[in-house]
Amino acid sequence: MKKYKILMTYKNTEGLELLLNHPEIQVDIKPKPTQEELQNLIRDYEGLLIRSEVKVTKEIIESADKLKLIVRAGTGVDNVDINAANKKGIIVMNVPGGNTISACEHTIGLILAMVRNIPQAHNSLKSGRWEREKFVGNELQGKTLGLIGLGRIGSEVAKRMKAFDMRIIAYDPYVSEEYANQLGVELKSFEDLLKESDIISLHIPKTDSTKNLINKETISKMKDGVKIVNCARGGIINENDLYEALKSGKVSSAALDVFEKEPPDFSSSLFKMENVVFTPHLGASTEEAQVKIAQEVSLMIVDFFTKGVIKNAVNIPSIDFQMYEKLKPYIKLVEKIGLLQSHLTLEAVKQIEIQYVGEIFNNINTYILTSAYVKSFLSRFVDIQLNFINSQIIAKERGISIKETKLREGKEYKEYITAKVETSKSTYTISGTLISDNNCRIIEINGMDADLEPEGNIIVVSNIDKPGIIGKIGTILGDNNINIAKMFVARKIPGGEALTFINVDSEITSQLISSLEQVSGINMVKFIKL
Repeated sequence: MKKYKILMTYKNTEGLELLLNHPEIQVDIKPKPTQEELQNLIRDYEGLLIRSEVKVTKEIIESADKLKLIVRAGTGVDNVDINAANKKGIIVMNVPGGNTISACEHTIGLILAMVRNIPQAHNSLKSGRWEREKFVGNELQGKTLGLIGLGRIGSEVAKRMKAFDMRIIAYDPYVSEEYANQLGVELKSFEDLLKESDIISLHIPKTDSTKNLINKETISKMKDGVKIVNCARGGIINENDLYEALKSGKVSSAALDVFEKEPPDFSSSLFKMENVVFTPHLGASTEEAQVKIAQEVSLMIVDFFTKGVIKNAVNIPSIDFQMYEKLKPYIKLVEKIGLLQSHLTLEAVKQIEIQYVGEIFNNINTYILTSAYVKSFLSRFVDIQLNFINSQIIAKERGISIKETKLREGKEYKEYITAKVETSKSTYTISGTLISDNNCRIIEINGMDADLEPEGNIIVVSNIDKPGIIGKIGTILGDNNINIAKMFVARKIPGGEALTFINVDSEITSQLISSLEQVSGINMVKFIKL
């Protein structure tokens, strides 16, 4: 009988009984190998089981001649070079959602510790001081808790904090009002949440659009004396700006479980602040969460090697390889459409409808394509790692219905895909087609004909179609040494509403976006990286 060899890089085996005792699986444990050790060890293994402490680099993957599967026993796969794994044909899996309750409870623990000064009072008393007056705290009853992100963890926090008689508000453009109402949560705009919250808790992933989301500018819009909690991802808060706000009193206190760099720089001024509660990334560190994750990992690995089942993959859909090769160009197309549409959709989403036009779509599994679109559309603002398996499930959990339709023939194009997003106020549409396997085009946006290559750095401007605006945009970009590669204007009628798409050679700053927004006739400016 063939035995599949799995290398495990941590020593806690609780919950892994199915894997360890399986007759077709051999598990070798080598806790926390160095990069050099792992590069040598991995040559003999078909599976790799890791946690966050081990980095699976391009060099390690290139050394893995037999490796078929990498499994991260947890949510994030930041420590795996996904591109290198793709090139080598190695499937990467994770365990999304296994730490939901643990992270939720840790968030609540941080909130309570922060508002009642529990760690500071503990340290004072342990030092032989009795300082009751120094550690007067605040009640939660009647206060407003603002949740940035209402995914699995944010939702669980909302449910529990209602018991403290708090008003719960949330900003999450990918959650429907119906879903929020079921939780007793009021959906707010980002600006309103900043203004109204007494305590702000983060429950979003770190992406290009959420990096440094909490910064000097956004903090200035908050209440004086606001309290901030981050049990999500490091880097969402600009730590220097938080320090200045804590020092000035604009932010009265904070509680941080995650940091931009981990372990953090302990000489940082932030660690000298007495009004901050710190924990060393403990959100998922409970015995129960680790056992749940281990049990799921065992089943995933056994099913993959003994039955060929792919579950919770982050880099390949759950289909056979030949079909995947056929779908790859269309997957890229719908992912581009989804990411672009996520930037252009302004309200809470109620329904997503994907229409497939063309004979080819009647012979392939379009569920995979729809999942790829939803994954890309939601990925900017959900608090767990999305993949082809869970993206539609997460959307439906958030009250977003998913619909597919198919037409055999198109009008101007033989084959194309249209994504229609319905909100409580508007309907947003984008259509795209393939020119070749490596060349896709956006051909329609919100009813306006388009010819946009969805690639690279793109500035999107919503403006009135009148003379002079494009010239002013070009002047501002030129003055800031931003080179324009291409430009396209989509409009329905001359003089009406228009969308201007500008492909530029480099990224632009928030200050430059603000400068563009000051131009008369411009309603909105967004920077998108596709």
